[in-house]
Amino acid sequence: MKLDTLPRFHLAEFPTPIQYLDALTKAYKGPGIYIKRDDLTSLGMGGNKTRKLEFLIGEALAQNKDTLVTAGGIQSNHCRLTAAAARKAGLGCHLVLNGTEPEIPNGNLLLDKIFGATIHYCERKDRDERLFQVADELVEAGKTPYVIPVGGSNSIGSVGYVNAMLELDNQIKEMGITPDAIVFATSSGGTQSGLTLGAKMTGFKGEVLGISIDQVKTGPDAFPPVLTQITTATAERIGSDIRMTESDFSLNCDYLGAGYAMPGDPEFNAIRDLSLYEGILLGPVYTARAMGGFLDLIQKDYFTKDQTVLFWHTGGTPELFAWADQCREKI
Repeated sequence: MKLDTLPRFHLAEFPTPIQYLDALTKAYKGPGIYIKRDDLTSLGMGGNKTRKLEFLIGEALAQNKDTLVTAGGIQSNHCRLTAAAARKAGLGCHLVLNGTEPEIPNGNLLLDKIFGATIHYCERKDRDERLFQVADELVEAGKTPYVIPVGGSNSIGSVGYVNAMLELDNQIKEMGITPDAIVFATSSGGTQSGLTLGAKMTGFKGEVLGISIDQVKTGPDAFPPVLTQITTATAERIGSDIRMTESDFSLNCDYLGAGYAMPGDPEFNAIRDLSLYEGILLGPVYTARAMGGFLDLIQKDYFTKDQTVLFWHTGGTPELFAWADQCREKI
């Protein structure tokens, strides 16, 4: 296995803690709920993208690149952490954000600017093309850009969550707990691919359940083929002979609500409950949607009272400040 020999740039302190949510468990009458706090990674107000960026930036530095280029929504957690990571690695950073520049930046966009990223605004339909146009413009200007896909979700970034699953395996053995399921937000695929591959590698027997934020199971834009492609490429990258099929991925697409970055009552209720019961904050787009879905599944008896479930908090709390008005009305 080549996991320990791949290029990597240190960005945060691991392992992130696992905590038992006693008050939330009692409020929802079981199962026993644990939380893995990847919102507490030390870089740039935290989040799961840090794990991916350690390997992505390691690759960029190994290739002697001098500028990171990536894309996302105007409140992208991935873009915020890429901007922060670029500063730590001594690299330039250009962000292609779909949306219109606001008069007063807030949330992640404000942090992008504080971290000194150069921001290019565009319409969503033009974002992928604009990403590579920016990279070409940087080449013409004498720079050597390194393009990171949306969410850092490719075989390089996904290695970060294979590594995270190995980390979790050590932690739960030390704690003497055996989760029946791991629940987390899934969108661009790198986190779910890495966790599912890592689960196979460690012999984890529970369910690895992604609550979809914006993806669907079937149709021309079906998500499982994307997961399979990323996982296969990741396994090849680390020298594993494990190969997975679409049926190996557990994906729930029942909580898409009004669409991406359109939080509603389930999200704001989850933010309220976790903050009031446990003093932990969720981001309204990703972790609140996943937690809202998880809590609904508990109420529907998808999980039994005698089970143990670990919720993997992937971060995103700076987004809260961009939804201040809605939070004031809903919470």
